[in-house]
Amino acid sequence: MKDQFGREITYLRISVTDKCNFRCKYCMTEDEDNFLNDILSFDEIVEITEIFAAKGINKVRITGGEPLVRPDIEKLIARINAIEGIDDIGITTNGSLLLPKIDTLKKAGLKRINFSLDTMNRDKFTEITRRGEIDSTINAINKAIEMGFIVKINVVVIGGFNDSEIEDFINLTKDNDIEVRFIELMPIGIAADWDQKSFVSTESLIKDYRLEEVSSDGVARLYQIPGHKGKIGLISPMSCKFCSTCNRMRLTADGKLKPCLHSKDEINLKGLSYEEKDEVITSAIFNKPRAHNLNEEKSHSLRNMNKIGG
Repeated sequence: MKDQFGREITYLRISVTDKCNFRCKYCMTEDEDNFLNDILSFDEIVEITEIFAAKGINKVRITGGEPLVRPDIEKLIARINAIEGIDDIGITTNGSLLLPKIDTLKKAGLKRINFSLDTMNRDKFTEITRRGEIDSTINAINKAIEMGFIVKINVVVIGGFNDSEIEDFINLTKDNDIEVRFIELMPIGIAADWDQKSFVSTESLIKDYRLEEVSSDGVARLYQIPGHKGKIGLISPMSCKFCSTCNRMRLTADGKLKPCLHSKDEINLKGLSYEEKDEVITSAIFNKPRAHNLNEEKSHSLRNMNKIGG
């Protein structure tokens, strides 16, 4: 289904929880404990996804918080994978809880895994996550590559913290058929009040590298160093809007539909009948905003990222 601006909406991001075993500094507070209580059941998520699939959604990503803290997440993935029209299902995770579930997730139909990894320095990793231990994430990434998952590594670039590690991350693409994606830090939620020096343009990160532009996947511009197996992605919501090609909708864990990440507008789906959900979803897709206003001001979203879905 197309929105009023002619964009084909084919991608649904589903947050299954706002809870996480990490406390990343740009995502939530260190002592965060005000988690959502009344969240969508698996039955409700499946029904909503079925409605979206009937309208042309074919790609689903499961997010959080940390989605793997939700019990039986592999059962939800199997049910979504069985929905007619859904042919691509992925998950975004910090990787720390992945290894015990990875075989079951593969059997459930999971195809893609996006890992959040902002630094490869052990001490910095503990600093940014406040609780994490890097080995569990690195081991999970290596296992996912070995098992043939489509792997992407998401790096939120923070000035003065990890912008000195760009070459280390780029080198991961030399021998691995993965995508390393550099993401501009967005002024949303707890990160909205950070010092402006923390915000780094992704364009500035790669200007000294010999890169070939490969393609664009809607939000990321993809590049490759000649001879490298993998690719480099730039996600630049601050310096280079990609709103004109945005093809996604977001569903929060408590059943709110967000047509735009940075809008305060949220549309409730929880508790509605099937027919009411269908009507609301149709309207939300068609009326998806033309663009966000991040270049002019802070995000209008009223939530921290863990309560939206990474």
